[in-house]
Amino acid sequence: MMQLKVFMPFAAFADISGVLSMVVETTQGALGMLPNRLDCVAVLNAGILSYSNATEDEMFIAVDEGVLVKTGNTVLVSTRRAVAGNNLDTLHKLVEEEFLLQDELERNRHATMLKLETGFLRRFAMFQHET
Repeated sequence: MMQLKVFMPFAAFADISGVLSMVVETTQGALGMLPNRLDCVAVLNAGILSYSNATEDEMFIAVDEGVLVKTGNTVLVSTRRAVAGNNLDTLHKLVEEEFLLQDELERNRHATMLKLETGFLRRFAMFQHET
């Protein structure tokens, strides 16, 4: 069995033990994993990571782009954003809410940074002109 750990920039998202199999979307296509698979590294596309274990039905984690590293029986996933669910319909709604909200926040942050940079450049130009 494998140990699946999912990390985001500011939080550990999941630590799941007893994983029997998993499938994830990489830049090279779908990648399936079983416990005895050789160690590997893969670049992830935004998509669905599905896994199963002995106690639960198939579970799903929507991940943004990231990196997967398998060493021994441990699978580490590093991604910008992740949302988990046991039903694809529910997960789809959560992804829309969570990711769209994050995209809006990023756009607002970007607009604020542009305003700050513009103000700085304007003041710097005025300072240069005065001296």
